[in-house]
Amino acid sequence: MYIILFDGECNVCDSSVQFILKRDQEGIFSFASLQSEAGKYLGEQNNIPDDTDSMVLVKENNNVKIKSNAVLDICRNLPFPWKFLYAFSIVPTPIRDKAYDWFANNRFKWFGKKQQCKLPTPEERQRFIESVEDIK
Repeated sequence: MYIILFDGECNVCDSSVQFILKRDQEGIFSFASLQSEAGKYLGEQNNIPDDTDSMVLVKENNNVKIKSNAVLDICRNLPFPWKFLYAFSIVPTPIRDKAYDWFANNRFKWFGKKQQCKLPTPEERQRFIESVEDIK
């Protein structure tokens, strides 16, 4: 199982989660906001800095991907045609992360912050991790 940690106040992050939910028919991804109890716990367990506000992918054996590496690894596990975006992994990480940081630094200015969240369906709700007990 893969757990995607996302900024719960970010419209872009929320849209990304909705995008992934629609395409992840096998249900390999679970989700937790960085601000949740589960997100904070996973951050501590995986040495993710407290000030991280980017997308984070936590894989088995505490293998953690952050920023563009997380996005590309997520894409690799989505169906056609999205998995082909993984080809961008040939671009060196510092260059990809510079573009990621530029976008991330402007996301609130361009897309604003969340005022309220979309209520997930009962099927989607099962894929959201809220407490530490849900992880163990």
